[in-house]
Amino acid sequence: MESIRTSMVEEAESLKKMVDEVVSENMEKVNKIELSLLEKTPSKQLQSNIHLKPKVKQTLSLSVATVIKVREFQVTGAGRTLHISPQQSGKLWVSDLFTLVQTDLQGNCLQKIETSGGREGYHSVTQDGDLIFTNKEKNVIKRIAQDNKITEFFTTEDWTPLSIHSSKINGDILVGMQRNEDEVKITRYNKEGKEIQQIQKDSHSKGMYSSLCYITENINGDICTSDILKHAVIVVNKSGQYRFSYTGQKPVYQPYGICTDVLGHILVCDVHSNAVHLLDQDGQFISVLLSKQQGVHLPCSVCIDDENNLYVGEKITNNVKVFTYLK
Repeated sequence: MESIRTSMVEEAESLKKMVDEVVSENMEKVNKIELSLLEKTPSKQLQSNIHLKPKVKQTLSLSVATVIKVREFQVTGAGRTLHISPQQSGKLWVSDLFTLVQTDLQGNCLQKIETSGGREGYHSVTQDGDLIFTNKEKNVIKRIAQDNKITEFFTTEDWTPLSIHSSKINGDILVGMQRNEDEVKITRYNKEGKEIQQIQKDSHSKGMYSSLCYITENINGDICTSDILKHAVIVVNKSGQYRFSYTGQKPVYQPYGICTDVLGHILVCDVHSNAVHLLDQDGQFISVLLSKQQGVHLPCSVCIDDENNLYVGEKITNNVKVFTYLK
C-alpha cells in the first residue's frame, strides 16, 4: 500500500513539473510577442493607448441675464430680412420679398437670386448644405446645390408651398402649404422628395392651421409653426398630434420667425411688441429674450447657427443682429 502511495505522489510531481514547463514555455513566448509588438508600436501611439482620456461633452445652459450682442451688419442686395437660413463656413441665406441673397457675416453679397418670393420662411438649408426654397408660381420646391446649380426638386401638385424646413434630425423636409383659402396643412417629405406624412387636422377633425408662415422642428421631433392669422404658435408632435398653442403675453400677438435651440427652447418673434419670446419645450413662457432695450426693431426672422449664435432680422430693414444667450 505504501509503495502504491509513493508511486502516485511521484506521478503527481512529474505531471506538475510537465505543466510548469509548458506554462513557462508559453509565458516566454507571450513575453517575446509583447516585446516585439512594443518595438513596432510608435511611442506616441503607445502613450495614447495607455493614457486614454474620456471625451468630455460640453454642456450649455440658458443665460437670459447675459444676452450679448456680438455683431451687426446690413445685407447688401436685400431691402428686408424676412427669413434667414444659416449655412456652414460663416454664410447665410437671407430673403427679401422676391430676392434670395447669400451673404457672409460682413453683409457682402455672395450670390443673388430672383424668386417668386413671399413674406414667409420659404427657404432652408439641408443636411448636405444645399438650399431648398419654394416656388409659389409653379408649386414646386427648388434646390440650389453647392455648385450653384438650380434644379426643380419635387412638386407640391395643386398645393401652394408657403414655408419650408429641412430637419437636422433626419433630413426630412417639412413644407407648410395652402389650397384655396381654408385648406392648410404640413406635408413631410423624405430626403429624396417623396411624400411620407400629412398633418392637417386635430383629433376632432378640425383644421389646425390658417396660415403657415414659418415652420421649424424641435430636438424632440415636435413641429413648431407660427400662424399669423391665428396669432399663435402651434406645436404638434412628430406624429402630427396637437400638443399646445402659445398666444403671447399681451392681447395683441403677431408671431413671425421661429426657431429652436440645442436645449429645446422655442424662440419666436413678436413683431407687435418688438420682442423675441423664449419658451420651453412644452410651450411655457420663460422670458422676453430680446426687446427694444437690445436694439431690436420689428423682429421678423430668427435662426441659430452651429455655434449657437442667434441671428435676428428685421421686417423693414436689411439689418441683421447677432446675439449669444447660451453659455
